[in-house]
Formats: sequence, C-alpha cells, structure tokens
Amino acid sequence: MQIIDVLGKPCPIPVIEARKALSDQDVETVLIKADNMIAVQNLERMANGLGYSFGYEKKSESLFEITINKEGKAPPPSIPSDTLQIESCVLPTDRLVVVIGRDTMGAGAEDLGKILIKGFIYSLTELPIPPMYIIFLNSGAYLTSEEANTIDDLKRLEEKGTEIYTCGTCSNFYGLQDKLAVGSITDMYGITEKMASATNLINI
Repeated sequence: MQIIDVLGKPCPIPVIEARKALSDQDVETVLIKADNMIAVQNLERMANGLGYSFGYEKKSESLFEITINKEGKAPPPSIPSDTLQIESCVLPTDRLVVVIGRDTMGAGAEDLGKILIKGFIYSLTELPIPPMYIIFLNSGAYLTSEEANTIDDLKRLEEKGTEIYTCGTCSNFYGLQDKLAVGSITDMYGITEKMASATNLINI
C-alpha cells in the first residue's frame, strides 16, 4: 500500500497525486490522507472513472482517509499517444494554446478566483503533453511577474517545452514591464498569430 499525504493541498493536487501513484503497476492500493470532503468527492469520481474500488473513513473534522484499490478491476483503456485525457474528455494536443486574460478564474469571489487560477496552471504541468503556448493578457500579466505564486509552475512548463508570452501593452499598463519573471514579452500580432495556429484553444 502506498500512502499519500495531501493535507492542506488544494484541488487538483489530491487527484493528481493519486493518479501518479495508481499509474505505478506495482501499486495495488493507495491510501490518501485529505482534510476536506471536496477532495474525497473528487477522488471518488476519479476512482469510479478508472474502474477502481473506493472507500473512505472520516477520522476527524479535518482528516479523511481514502482508500483506492485496483485489485480485481479492469485497467483503464489506453489513450493514444497523440491525445490527452482530462477526466472524461479526450482532446488532440498537437497545438494546444492557452490564453489567460486575468489573474483570477471564474466570476465571483476574487480570493477564490486566485486559488482556482493557481490550481489551473498547476494542472497544466501535469498534462501528458503540455500546451505549445500560454499567453497572458490584461491582468493575467500579474501571473508572470515577480512574486506571483504561479512562477514555479510556469517554469516547469517551460522546461517541458511550453513557450510563455505576456502582452507587452498589458505589462506596461500595470507597471510590470521590469518585473517579468518567466517567459517573454510579445505584441498583439504575435498573440494573434499564435492563437490562429492553435488546433485547440483554451481561453480564460
């Protein structure tokens, strides 16, 4: 049995860490320690989708022990090398371009939006095939500037081959032109060209 401690770690880290452990052919059972019911529910959906058995025990208000077992279950279907799987969605990935137009994700509470955009960028690092380009526009320019909590994940994506660009006009507007911490500056023509080249485009 492999034990994973994801206490204090936000979505989607519990699911990603569990997937990594379950991908090991020598691992039959994974015990995950989490601190919230949302993580339990997400892990249950993942286990059900993979055809694995699932169970959990609530040890306290802030401790849940989740067990996922592969024994006696059929392995998930293999995914062609030129596709990636995001939960139940299979997409071609030869030219995936991600455009991020703000420093939050979704509408509503700003603090929640900042947590979500951080989780989204982290999730991009875990894709089997990383995006070709990630482009930051408007207040999204803050996410590539010094002290942003997304820098480490963006640098991981660069190491995997993703090219990261920030709108120069946007950077200047917010006074961030000297604070770029990852990637490079581009203009609107370069942005348009890269978006037009996309096989798949995610626009946030």
